[in-house]
Amino acid sequence: MANTIDQAFIKQFQTEVHLSYQRMGSKLRNTVRTTQVSGSTARFQIIGSGVATTKSRNGDVTPMELAHTYVEVTMADYYAAEYIDKLDELKTNINERQAIATSAAAALGRKTDALLVAAMDAGASTTQIHDTSSALEKADVLSLFETVGTAEMPDDGNRYVAMSPAGFADLFAITEFASADYVGPANLPFAGGMTMKDFLGFKFFSTSAVAGGKNFAYHQNAVGLGINADVSTELNYVPQKAAHLANSMMSMGCIAIDDEGIYEVLDNN
Repeated sequence: MANTIDQAFIKQFQTEVHLSYQRMGSKLRNTVRTTQVSGSTARFQIIGSGVATTKSRNGDVTPMELAHTYVEVTMADYYAAEYIDKLDELKTNINERQAIATSAAAALGRKTDALLVAAMDAGASTTQIHDTSSALEKADVLSLFETVGTAEMPDDGNRYVAMSPAGFADLFAITEFASADYVGPANLPFAGGMTMKDFLGFKFFSTSAVAGGKNFAYHQNAVGLGINADVSTELNYVPQKAAHLANSMMSMGCIAIDDEGIYEVLDNN
């Protein structure tokens, strides 16, 4: 066998990991603000809101004096590695490479979501919706709608609510949420795929990354994900192990950009 056979092996494995990561990896990644980072830190710029004023005829206009600030997050490196024993591959009837590719993608996806949830937990508004004494009800969702509206969170289709599976299930006790008379096929953004429902201007979805009775309502631009290096894979033969080392890796950092765009939505799950 040619000494360069590993090149085909590496390329196939890299493709498998990348496709798996996109398909079943992170649920939160595409719901937040992302930026490609060159360097060890990511800086997210914030421009304050302005006030419109009048002017007299021939008078000077009044500048809004928009405040410019930023938040910064340091990149961190993460790895999902596994050995593929050269002789063990001859003794199994499963596709070991595909199994490891899927596991690596799942591990990196869980890590991405864990970083985003930790950032939202650390940077959420001090205003909480509901409490941990009972399940969410219709009045609590309406309270969330009122709270974000008062805070002037943009109602532009980029409001999300990430809920634990148990919390998401509780929402189906709300007739207006569960019934197709209110939320029909047109309000299922990923019908046939990811479970998500459009309700009151929010995209509600379920993820196991959220637990402990603390769900998160947020706007896409309120949470930042800096990507220093997207998912990549190396496959190297290690003579001492008589095995290939499959190593998938990424480098990223997450931070809350605007606490008025992130709210904890509590329940008893």
